[in-house]
Amino acid sequence: MSNAAVRYRTIAMLGLPIIGGMLSQSLLNLVDAALVGQLGPQALAATGAGSYGSFVAISLILGLSSAVQSMVARRRGQRRYDEMLQPVVGGLLLSVLIALPLSLLFIHFSQPLLAPLTQPDSAGLARQYFDYRTTAMVAVAMNLAFRGWWNGTERPGYYLISLIATHLLNIAVSYGLIFGAFGLPTMGAPGAGLGTAIALFAGAGINGLMLWQDSRRQQIALFSLKPALLRRLISLSIPPSLQQLLIALAVISLFYIVGMLGMEQQAIAHVLINLTLFLILPAVGFGVAAMSLVSRALGEHNVELAHSWGWAVAKTALGTLCLISLPMWLLTDQVLGLFLSEAALIDQAHAPLQLAALAICVDAIAIVLGQALLGAGASRLVLTISTLMQWGLFLPLAWLVGPVLGYGLLGIWLCQVLYRGLSSLIYIRIWQRQQWQTCVL
Repeated sequence: MSNAAVRYRTIAMLGLPIIGGMLSQSLLNLVDAALVGQLGPQALAATGAGSYGSFVAISLILGLSSAVQSMVARRRGQRRYDEMLQPVVGGLLLSVLIALPLSLLFIHFSQPLLAPLTQPDSAGLARQYFDYRTTAMVAVAMNLAFRGWWNGTERPGYYLISLIATHLLNIAVSYGLIFGAFGLPTMGAPGAGLGTAIALFAGAGINGLMLWQDSRRQQIALFSLKPALLRRLISLSIPPSLQQLLIALAVISLFYIVGMLGMEQQAIAHVLINLTLFLILPAVGFGVAAMSLVSRALGEHNVELAHSWGWAVAKTALGTLCLISLPMWLLTDQVLGLFLSEAALIDQAHAPLQLAALAICVDAIAIVLGQALLGAGASRLVLTISTLMQWGLFLPLAWLVGPVLGYGLLGIWLCQVLYRGLSSLIYIRIWQRQQWQTCVL
């Protein structure tokens, strides 16, 4: 078997379970949107506001996964097997110390935080949905730490198992709470938020049990921690968490900009954004695989191998996303009909969804190489590029083209294609010229 074949086989074996896990995780939001969409555009818009508000809250801890994964993978490459479990234990401790007070803070201020995103009729629904989802911040943080361990040890299939169980539970409980099935109370849209929170805590419990069994099987000390490791975890978590916070704020700002067009447009945008986030996850999954491969290669002091891994994974992701975006082109109305119950809304969303499919393909390389740079330790560079492109280019342009110049949803999603294309070109240039540096993990 040729070296190229071996390389792509390695990418597939590592990346596909990660992608499966991430797709399952994103389905939590898609299930909420599909179920709540049956209640009408008002409930769908309220759920959108609550979910994006929750995304902002959770974004503050999202960097924990990449920090744990990079440290675990680097120790694996250095054959420091007795120290591999320390980052995930530290991540679990930080999950409680950081996520719990944050969740209480966001719930306390949920009403003023969501007010700019909601219409008066849907504000109460949005706040209840947000509060339930934000209650699960600790569970989300713990699952992120677990994901860093399984991905960093190149065994993402274990995390996939927990996410499939989480997803199936979410479907059953959310359906029951929304519509009053299975003897559960009828809660409407807020029931989707409570069902998701219950499922996330269950997923954390499953992951915890698997980690405990894994540590006993490998005879690794589970509670060996040093203060310096916690400080390093926090240091590595801050840049990607800030990046995710800015992404979340960008999404919520986009939702606000679309809200200037009307509530129906917000309902459509909620569907478009969730479909985009769902279908773009294979690139994120391949990017996470690239992070581990690049970090491990650098742990072996092989810079050229790290460089070639980035390119190989980026090309794989590009082909994959072009393939899976085809239904958004060929079956546009059928896809939209899963979430929107009114023909007029489907007509408005038709062309923007096709533009979203194009943007997904264009963004594949930027996502993978951005994650690869995180594996190389260049997290500040990724944060800088992401911030400038989102806040310096896309959002001002979306506001100008959409509400001000009157090109609506179509104009806003055209801006998405431009922004994502330029981001990919920037990352290609940086990776090709190797404008990144290793760091001690």
